[in-house]
Amino acid sequence: MALITLTSDIGHKDYLIGAIKGQLLQLDPAFQMMDISHELSPFNYPQAAYVCRNAIRHFPPFTYHIILVNLFEKKPEQLLLAFHKEQYLLCADNGLLNMILEGRPEMVIGLPLDKTAVKNTLHCVRIMGQAISKLAKGAGLLTIGTPDATFTEKNHLRPVFGDNWIEGQIIFIDHFENVIVNITREEFEQRRKGRSFRIVFKRDETIDKISETYADVQEGEKLALFNSAGYLEIAIQKGNAAGLFGLQDFTEQSQNQYLQSRLFYQTVKVFFE
Repeated sequence: MALITLTSDIGHKDYLIGAIKGQLLQLDPAFQMMDISHELSPFNYPQAAYVCRNAIRHFPPFTYHIILVNLFEKKPEQLLLAFHKEQYLLCADNGLLNMILEGRPEMVIGLPLDKTAVKNTLHCVRIMGQAISKLAKGAGLLTIGTPDATFTEKNHLRPVFGDNWIEGQIIFIDHFENVIVNITREEFEQRRKGRSFRIVFKRDETIDKISETYADVQEGEKLALFNSAGYLEIAIQKGNAAGLFGLQDFTEQSQNQYLQSRLFYQTVKVFFE
């Protein structure tokens, strides 16, 4: 029986998530389904990549991950089915796939769409579900669609490095308005080399130590730590860091602006001394 996760930017206000699950159960009542999130911000590829990447890696081998994010950035001609590190990913051909994986997948199959069909969300889910059903029943991956299909690629969002600094972008703001930056603990320590440091954001806010937990500081104080996914997080003990400091997450739309001028409310810089 197939284990399927669902991730989307659809939200829960209308019928669509329920209809998606009903569509999949029509194909195979034995499907087991689990939600990752349906509250991703529309058109925010860095956020979607962060959430999917750090959830997917914790699932059992050969789990199927349906990712319904920005399905219709362009008129779709195919969907993608990728296999990477013993996980299956199914998504639109919009560049998100290699952002999630931070590189190319081990194998990618193109799932062609019927040119005469109405290409709405439920039609796309049905194509994905049919592919999952065939694989779960023993079909070979190379028989499902077009092997080694050409697909859209986008560069995953990376920090900028200097000899004595790292500049990262805010990629996620969680339910508590803690701010997640795309600087990993490994990148931080590689550049730090045992030196002291200053984490600077919103022009003049500074943190000069890494905490282990929120309880390391007093209520209302700011702190920095590495979260369970290994990314730098800026928070306020029992407070709302994003709201208080006016910080925003980095989006696809803001990337061109960022290239022209540094957006101080979407970036965090670490100086090593």
